[in-house]
Amino acid sequence: MMERFLGSENALSTSRCKKTMLKILVIDRCHFTRTGMEAWLNHTDVLSSSLLVSGMNNLILAKEHILQWKPHLVIADLYGFLNDALPAQPINAFFAACGMTPLVLLQSGDVPYRSHYASHAVLSKHTSLHELAQRIKGALCTHPLQEAPESATPLLSPQEEKVLAMWTEGTSNKEIAYALGIHGKTVYTYKRNIRMKLHMDNRYSPFLTLPERID
Repeated sequence: MMERFLGSENALSTSRCKKTMLKILVIDRCHFTRTGMEAWLNHTDVLSSSLLVSGMNNLILAKEHILQWKPHLVIADLYGFLNDALPAQPINAFFAACGMTPLVLLQSGDVPYRSHYASHAVLSKHTSLHELAQRIKGALCTHPLQEAPESATPLLSPQEEKVLAMWTEGTSNKEIAYALGIHGKTVYTYKRNIRMKLHMDNRYSPFLTLPERID
């Protein structure tokens, strides 16, 4: 399915759904899948509405996007996050943030998702684009559509996103400072700001995929 994202796909009319600016959040650790899904949604007539499509590869950032921007639909493949050292907390927080937001889960692994992972649909990544389009439209029609912000202000600055990416990989403060050409104390400042913006107030963040090394 993912190899054909950029291909054309005829979709049925979505006359049952109110036409509005739709905000869709795509979550996937795989860069090619994520950008392919974004391109497919943006460049085909899957939905008879204008779209705002955002892609993310971090569950903590995704949770905040859901809470603050209130997307009309979330499409997520969580298998890339299941091998993290502490996957349960960010995954549970993600589902809590989704609440009543329609959620379509994509299945790239062999093990089925747990039954308590509430979603509108669970689809294999081998599902045809036509079937995926129908499920997306069906999910959007299950809840009344509300207006979403016309622009999505980034939660973190570009530098903070770089720090977060290396931090969640277990990179030490010294290595982060060297890679970004900043002072070691600046790394602590960035981490403090990230914790505040993402509402993670504990000193040793539980969303680290690897234990943080102490210099």
